Amino acid sequence: MSVQIQSIVASQRYDSRGKPTVQVILRTKLGSYSALVPSGASKGEHEAVELRDGGDAFLGQGVLRAVRNVNTIIAPALLGRACDEQAAIDQIMIDLDGTDSKSKLGANAILAVSMACARAGAAAQHVPLYRYLEHLLDLPSKPLLLPTPCFNVINGGVHSGNELGPQEFMIVPVGASSFAEAMEMGTTVYQTLKSVLKERFGLSGTNVGDEGGFAPPIATAVQALDLLTEAVHRCHYEGRVKFAMDPASTEFFNAERGEYNLAFKQDGKSASAAGDNVHSRASMAAFYAQLVAKYPIILLEDPFAQDDWQSFIDFTRSMSASGSSLEIVGDDLLATNPQRIQRAIDAKACNSMLLKINQIGSISEAIGAARLAYSAGWKVFVSHRSGETTDDFIADLTVGIGSGHLKSGAPCRGERLAKYNRLLDIEDELNQDSSKTPFAGARMS
Repeated sequence: MSVQIQSIVASQRYDSRGKPTVQVILRTKLGSYSALVPSGASKGEHEAVELRDGGDAFLGQGVLRAVRNVNTIIAPALLGRACDEQAAIDQIMIDLDGTDSKSKLGANAILAVSMACARAGAAAQHVPLYRYLEHLLDLPSKPLLLPTPCFNVINGGVHSGNELGPQEFMIVPVGASSFAEAMEMGTTVYQTLKSVLKERFGLSGTNVGDEGGFAPPIATAVQALDLLTEAVHRCHYEGRVKFAMDPASTEFFNAERGEYNLAFKQDGKSASAAGDNVHSRASMAAFYAQLVAKYPIILLEDPFAQDDWQSFIDFTRSMSASGSSLEIVGDDLLATNPQRIQRAIDAKACNSMLLKINQIGSISEAIGAARLAYSAGWKVFVSHRSGETTDDFIADLTVGIGSGHLKSGAPCRGERLAKYNRLLDIEDELNQDSSKTPFAGARMS
């Protein structure tokens, strides 16, 4: 007998930046299941729309309209539905919204309900959430896999108040033999990096950005990567800890000029005066290639702006022709959107998709996007948002879809550690199984 939805109640709560977000509590006869929705700072134009109230309250960032949409439109439509009919439930909400961007009801409203339904559906089937999500993916070629964490330990871009243009510099403990060991290695490098920064810059060098990574007074990618190199060296992890970058290039691309200005945060430095920091499309690609050649960078996310398709295509082709195994990830380029993913597959614009559940706005659609990416032989890189919550849903999602790697910020701050601690719990659960679930390690998918 199916387990039916008895009630759905939305409320306004807060994310890690102190901005309002949507919480949903869904009840069935088996219990209550909640969800909290994250929000990004560097949002692409092609993301599903999170509905904000505008006006004076909360500087226009309130979400009471989205909350009201859940309580007065979505909830009445779903009451009495079987909670484990994920695709049908999500489609009902998509149809109620009726827009391509979910701008009527709000992607934040729809996603909160979708996440809570997934948790209720897992409970109805008496399986952990990651097993339920594995079932929804329905790809035997992608069994459960414990991911390699990509820790964002130096923050720049719009995630910090320093002058560093590129947004994220990550350490990736590919040499670990388990997720628990990866956490040990990541926290060791993080704490060692803190010591390095304190020596170089004093206490101000250990200030942190939105995602818990340090935001030292530096201005260039080379400075950031040299700091990571020093920290890894002090830990004796050379070869076992690699690097990843998310420049978030849309933030510093001038479409009119066709230029990338890495000095966009530096006071008084316009695009015409920033010298070596301003790049054409071709010189931007050459700059990345130099970094990849010099440092152990294995993943590069959004190296070009969200609609700079040709640069993505040319760079991916060039890296492939050179024999590089660099993972080139589309984030703003793809927005977890099947139409854009298919376009990128056809054009060979990248070889990996960043999966952010709030970019597309429902769990069924997010899993469908992952399935499409896998069908092209791509990797899937699961991600949090800079405005996070203590909801740990993406930990189960990463394991369930066999992604092999995720990023959830630095190994500090509660909203980041909620995901990492959940993964430690999952690893302990799975290790009790007779068939031990593998850890991705250097494979990362």
